[in-house]
Amino acid sequence: MTDARQAGSARAVHPAERLARAAALICAAGTAQVLPLGAAAEVTDVGGGGFEIVEQVHVAAAPAAVYAAVIAPARWWDSQHTFSGSAANLTLSAKAGGCWCETLANGGSALHLTVVQVVPGKSLRLRGALGPLQGMAVEGAMTFSLQSAGSGTDLKLSYVVGGYAKDGFEGISKAVDRVLSEQVARLQKLAETGTADSPGH
Repeated sequence: MTDARQAGSARAVHPAERLARAAALICAAGTAQVLPLGAAAEVTDVGGGGFEIVEQVHVAAAPAAVYAAVIAPARWWDSQHTFSGSAANLTLSAKAGGCWCETLANGGSALHLTVVQVVPGKSLRLRGALGPLQGMAVEGAMTFSLQSAGSGTDLKLSYVVGGYAKDGFEGISKAVDRVLSEQVARLQKLAETGTADSPGH
């Protein structure tokens, strides 16, 4: 949230509004994604009842290290895509029934996803609606799958969303794909280098 002491500063943009704007921009201009070498990201299916997104990347780290990174979203999720403005407020309890939650100001909180299956070092499945999807009549299933490949790991993230959307899913699916591809790139960087941020951040 923009500091009230900063006179004349621009109005703070809520994460939900930011994602909605991204959807509009992508639909209008076909914004290109910048992905790590060997990464694949796409909306594999979209229709009147929902959409599916798949992000895939090879990570130069062992499955155990990649899994350890996956369950620490505070270290790789971009703060720009949080309600509080800081990824440090994110927590994930990696057990069935566990919460991917966010602490908000003044005692507030947000539940982003709920863990439904955990296979340490191999997979993590969660259910829930991210960002602006929280305010829609939809449900989502997100699955992280890890496969040993050579000296590294093939990481796949799938997010399947179904339900009702007044304006359809075409635009929002592209926006969600863009956001998730960015997060997977940050997750990959964290697992490989120990930090998801570029120098100076």
